[in-house]
This record gives sequence, structure tokens and C-alpha cells, in this order.
Amino acid sequence: MSQKIKAILSKIAPVDRRLEAAIWRKLDNLTKPRRSLGRLEELAAWYSLIHHTLTPSVVHKVAVVMAGDHGVAAEGVSAFPQEVTKQMALNFLAGGAGISALAKHTGTRVVVVDVGVAGEALSHPELRRYKVAQGTRNMAVGPAMTRKQAQQALEVGIRVVEEELATGVDIIATGDMGIANTTPSSALTAVFTGCSVDEVSGPGTGIDQETLSYKKKVIKQAIAINKPQRDDPWDVLAKLGGLEIAGLAGVILAGAAYRRPIVLDGFISGAAALVAYQIKPQILDYLLAAHLSREAGHRVILEHLGLNPLLRLDLRLGEGTGAVLGINLVEAGVKIMTQMASFSKAGVSETL
Repeated sequence: MSQKIKAILSKIAPVDRRLEAAIWRKLDNLTKPRRSLGRLEELAAWYSLIHHTLTPSVVHKVAVVMAGDHGVAAEGVSAFPQEVTKQMALNFLAGGAGISALAKHTGTRVVVVDVGVAGEALSHPELRRYKVAQGTRNMAVGPAMTRKQAQQALEVGIRVVEEELATGVDIIATGDMGIANTTPSSALTAVFTGCSVDEVSGPGTGIDQETLSYKKKVIKQAIAINKPQRDDPWDVLAKLGGLEIAGLAGVILAGAAYRRPIVLDGFISGAAALVAYQIKPQILDYLLAAHLSREAGHRVILEHLGLNPLLRLDLRLGEGTGAVLGINLVEAGVKIMTQMASFSKAGVSETL
């Protein structure tokens, strides 16, 4: 493990809860029945605790979208060809994707990172080009990555967060792009949670039942051939993971290290959170599940981590689309806390 990763892990500690009682006193003294705004109040408290303040604000919102390709795509486990990864990364940068529209709607800046897109190098002035490899190898026949590559990709996530800190970031959304990446995500989920491959595998981009059955066989084969050691997260990540999954794990670990709230998107982000949790369980205080994906494995991940999703919209696009919607709700909670009047200020009686 590199010194950089060790330094980040050493910074991660549980959230300081000394302000918790004061935060809830402030929320309970607003002109409403106590706790009547439910999870919006919980979001305000969560955000305020992480930032350790009674006067929170949400100004700098960033969605980090990691892009990488997967050798296992050669097995025909996706409805789309591998070149779509590159094409969609360029679409993000051009502002034409789902994440682009929703990020604009929520005032979130999108940071696109090439951590492992196969083929000719992408070119765009706003792209972060931190490629570790030309995609992963085919995990169905051997390890997807070397241990060193997995750690390098994770360091990319750390680097991106530190770059954003230099310009200002209050909250981080996770997003992904990588054709066939539900296959490694299912494999990681099965190994880390102990659930069967059948329980955690879904149609991804929309494959039919016959292809789904084959996809499950490929995942089982990958686990059997690679024999990942569940108690060694680096071994599991290297053998069964993806470069963008490792990158997102780095984003999550760095976000926790620097005391920033992290809003998770769907299944791929969930798999990255599983990896990060296995490396440093204290990250949980900083995580929020934006939504519950239609992918079966996502529910398993959230239950394993004890995260209660905010939204149930049947999303399965990825890209960070659900996560930026989650940021919008966090911001709504913070505005309730900071813009509503207190009983005393409004001259409203607290009881009849």
C-alpha cells in the first residue's frame, strides 16, 4: 500500500458528534411540529454534523464521474459494445447526457475522469486524464487488474478529491461510466456480502434473460478461477473489480478523510462503497444512499452497509444521476435549517 493511501486512511475517523444535540435543538425550535419534516431534517443534521457547524451552507456541489472499460465485456455480458464507454464520456463533457441535464438542474459541477477507458486517448480540455490502464483484463479468465493497478486507480480518486478541495467542494456525488461494469460489481457484491451470484446479478443495460443467465455463469467462473480472499479487500478488488470502481472507492475514502458528505449513486457506486468499507469501515458516517436502483445487487449492498436510500425511482442509468438528485434533497434540508424562522423569532406559540 502506498504512503498516499496510508495517509488518507489515517485521517478517517468517525464524525465528531459534539454538536449533535445543539443541531437538533435548532431544528426542533423551527416553526413546525417537532420532526415533522422527517428525513429532510435528518439530512440537515447529517450534513451539519459532518461540517461541524450550526450554520451550514451548500455551495460547491461536485459529481465525480469515473470512466473505465472492462475486459469481461468480451464475454458478451452487456447490451452495448465497449466503445460506448468512450462515446458517453465525451457526451458527458459535451453536456448531452443524463447526468449533464440533472447536474445542471441541481447546480452540480460534473468532473469526468478517464481512469481506464480503452482505445485512443480521449481529448477534451475539461477531462481529467489519469488513465491507469486501457481497461481491465477479462476477469473470467484471470485477475482483472494487478494489485498495483487497483491501488493506482484508487489513488486517482484521492487525487481528484484533493484537486476539488483546492477550489472548493462542500458535498460529493459519485458517478460511473463503463460498459459491462455491473458484472464486476455483482462479483464484488457476492464476495463481500456472502450472497449468491444469482441474488446479486441483474440485467444491467437491459440484457435478455438468456444473456443474464450466461452473465451469472461468467461471474461464477470469475470467482472460481480467481479465488479472491474475502478478508483482503485489495485482493478482491484487483481480481474482480474495475478501474472506475477503484477510483470511486478512492473518492469515498478521500471524502471521508477530508470530512465531506458523500452521496452515492446506484449499483456501481455501491460496489465501490463496499470496497471502501472493507478497507476502512469508519467511512459509513459520511455516506448517504441517494436511491435504490433496479439492480438486485444494489439492495443487497445497501442492506449490508445499513444505508437507507432516499429515493425509489427505478433508476438504473448510473453516471451519478441519482446522486445529484440526492444532493438536491440534502440542500433542501439545509435550507430548512437555515431559512426557516424559530418560534421565538416568528412570535409563534410552541404549544397550544
